[in-house]
Amino acid sequence: MSNYITTYTRRHFDPVNPEPADMDIKDIAHALSMICRGNGHVSSFWSVGEHCILCAKEAAAKGYADRLVLAALLHDASECYMSDVPRPLKQNMKQYKEQENHLLDVLYTKFLGTPLSEEEEKLIKDIDNALLWYDLKYLLDEELEERQPKLHVEPDYTVRAFSEVEKEYLEIFKRYKI
Repeated sequence: MSNYITTYTRRHFDPVNPEPADMDIKDIAHALSMICRGNGHVSSFWSVGEHCILCAKEAAAKGYADRLVLAALLHDASECYMSDVPRPLKQNMKQYKEQENHLLDVLYTKFLGTPLSEEEEKLIKDIDNALLWYDLKYLLDEELEERQPKLHVEPDYTVRAFSEVEKEYLEIFKRYKI
């Protein structure tokens, strides 16, 4: 068998040895729009792509630089090549986490010029964690003990067509592209 996956744009991509030339934002937008958050354990379909769009909108609403808005949009881009693994499992998968971090560094370098700094990673993780709180509340009716995080955008969990999510993802990418 081959050591690559065939992407939506028909590229051959090796997630273990990623080549920036084989990464296409169309593949990322398409795949993330079709991958369900929470490993599918949600009350209605909510894609990783929609989550990333909401993260980017939150970063923009906070007044973050274009680079960070784009980083928020791309923060789960590795999942289009590696799939979405739930946090409790991912935290115990050292090799997977290392590979994911490497892939994200390659993605950030291709689309942002450099990997994220520790400070930038923390800002993106804070947005990601805040939106996870809302995902759990609105998609599973789960109230977490932590206080409700303040957002600068209003989450809308309306189910949309995959093509609409893909289109919006690409529009945000083009608007903030460095």
